[in-house]
Amino acid sequence: MLHDNLILILVLLLGVTILVMMGQKLKISYPIFLVLAGLIIGFVPGIPHLTVDPDIIFLLFLPPLLYEAAWTTSWKDFREYRGAIMLMAVGLVLITSIAVAYASVAFIPGFTLALGFLLGGIISPPDAIAASSVMKGIKVPKTINSLLEGESLVNDASSLIVFKFALAAVVTGNFVLQDAALNFVVVAGLGILIGLAIGGVFYVLHRWLPTNDNIDTVLTLLTPYFMYVVAEHFKVSGVMAVVSGGLLLCSQSHVILTPNSRVKVNSVWSAITFMMNGVVFILIGLALPDIVAGLGSEYPLKTAIYYGIGISMLALVVRFLWLFSTSRITRVVNKKTRIRYQGMTWHSSVVVVWAGMRGVVSLAAALSIPLMLNSQTPFPLRNLILFITFVVILVTLVFQGLSLPYVIKWLKIPENTYKIPEQEQSAQIKLRLIDRSLVRIQENYQFQCIHNELMSNFKAELENSLTGKRNNLEAIRAGKIDQQELKVYREIMLDLIQVQRHELHLLKRDRNYDDDIIREEENRLDLEELSTGMVIS
Repeated sequence: MLHDNLILILVLLLGVTILVMMGQKLKISYPIFLVLAGLIIGFVPGIPHLTVDPDIIFLLFLPPLLYEAAWTTSWKDFREYRGAIMLMAVGLVLITSIAVAYASVAFIPGFTLALGFLLGGIISPPDAIAASSVMKGIKVPKTINSLLEGESLVNDASSLIVFKFALAAVVTGNFVLQDAALNFVVVAGLGILIGLAIGGVFYVLHRWLPTNDNIDTVLTLLTPYFMYVVAEHFKVSGVMAVVSGGLLLCSQSHVILTPNSRVKVNSVWSAITFMMNGVVFILIGLALPDIVAGLGSEYPLKTAIYYGIGISMLALVVRFLWLFSTSRITRVVNKKTRIRYQGMTWHSSVVVVWAGMRGVVSLAAALSIPLMLNSQTPFPLRNLILFITFVVILVTLVFQGLSLPYVIKWLKIPENTYKIPEQEQSAQIKLRLIDRSLVRIQENYQFQCIHNELMSNFKAELENSLTGKRNNLEAIRAGKIDQQELKVYREIMLDLIQVQRHELHLLKRDRNYDDDIIREEENRLDLEELSTGMVIS
């Protein structure tokens, strides 16, 4: 049995990888391609229907996916756009959940208010991975990406809290909106505190205990699960714990991780989250035949499709009305907001609305609905909720996703004029780093530059950006440099890299420079430090 399950898992992982490669060949965003492929494969005769224990969906998939999202989110951009992000990630989730709940009760026979909020919590959070994958290679203002990433990070938490309360209400048969709202604040707040506390513990482990790149990587893999499990043990939001703890550790990554650890951690996490996203996207397609079969005669397939399309249109309309109304209100109320969002035009707002595609979190939440209320009572309308979720994902991801590039090109979004262009940012940062290194050399290493050919060549490289590294390599190959000079050169190089890294850390506080550009320079310094160690050793 174990052998058969292992083969099935390996085939699934290989299939996801091959399908992603096919999607790249066809120039189709991989979330869209995987959903369509899963839908087709699920109805192929003879394909085994893969069933996943709903209890492990949240535990297995959500902690690492949320943690990775928190780790890669720009904290500076999050603070910069926090007002708009919270309005979208909390306010819009609650408004969407309320709208879906009451619309479901009004138009879908058999739906209770608790089931409506359950469905609303499932389909309310857009998926940033799907949006970023679709917009990859398309030039859009940085503000759009920052808003979508920040929204996706927090709305996952807020929507899943709504989902958890609604699920508990369905199981217990008791749902009071006022009590749920109060519990929402308490559960979210305590989850944040637990996440920060556990994040502090792992900060100590990384910072003050002897580690290496392998240990650091393992610790980062354990961190989100500890945050999630501990928070859930105390009946508070594991999602908020993972997000808050992830943001804390991300802000200190330059302190707690070595360059080698950062390179390895980023590579490992990129591969893991890519595969997890792929598996979750394809799971719904493989499970769809059982979902359709479970609809029964009470909800014909055609009727269920209409319900799904109606909920999709409702979510899109609510998102449009909320975004345009709140953006106008914040511009009137907050003068600082007018300065911060002067790069957001109506073109950008349309893109943010259209990029509200549902994805991984909605799938994971829907699949985690238990099969039974108790040992004898099936969960009410579970298959209908799963089917509506799939239709919403299909409509938003495929229809909006495939059309989003054309919408962006049609809108011809104007460039942001209040920020320095990215190319200029990169050039300025590099100039500042080189200038800072030259100042340090002038202050501390004049003697070495005169008597050490490697340092002389390196200084020449900084001054004219031409032939320094090539001369260094030729000098080493010619045997002109002894081991002591190599050791001195390495120590100075490491010191200069640390100076540049400190300067980058200071630049993170400057609103004129994007974190993405700074992160690229950090990665370059990490690789330079590693290559320096390999050349010298």
